[in-house]
Amino acid sequence: MNTTEVKGNWNEQKGKLKQKFAILTDDDLMFVSGKKEEMLGKLQAKLGKTKEELHKIIASL
Repeated sequence: MNTTEVKGNWNEQKGKLKQKFAILTDDDLMFVSGKKEEMLGKLQAKLGKTKEELHKIIASL
């Protein structure tokens, strides 16, 4: 997953993630340029997933 992929359809992916994991909020999924790793770290902690698992989840959306 590269930054271009995330930016290109992030709103769509964000909606799907919120459907799949109701615990997530807009703040959890705020994608700010240059802060991708920070956002992924928050998601890892909140969902109890590894970075690789998150990449697979996002890629499968």
